Amino acid sequence: MSNSVYIPLLIVMALSTYLVRALPFTLFQGKIRNKRVQAFFDYIPYSVLSAMTFPAILYSTGSVLSAGAGFLTALLLAWKGKSLLTVAIGTCLVTLIVSLLMTLV
Repeated sequence: MSNSVYIPLLIVMALSTYLVRALPFTLFQGKIRNKRVQAFFDYIPYSVLSAMTFPAILYSTGSVLSAGAGFLTALLLAWKGKSLLTVAIGTCLVTLIVSLLMTLV
């Protein structure tokens, strides 16, 4: 792509990002009384974060198997109530061990 294409793309991305963040504030001024609308806005950050994170997890390593093992480890440790540092270190170690075992076999 030439450099002249990047500026319009950047402007469109900036506007779309701004509109997604600004529209709820302009449409719903004041306290939201509808429980369904409030629940929708409460769960949006979690669903968007999941939608962005899950594909990145599966393709973060050279193998979906090692990435899946790390993902399952993270889920298990988080479900057990371990700290974020413990989950991160445990996930990295399991992913590393599975990757090393796959190269040996």
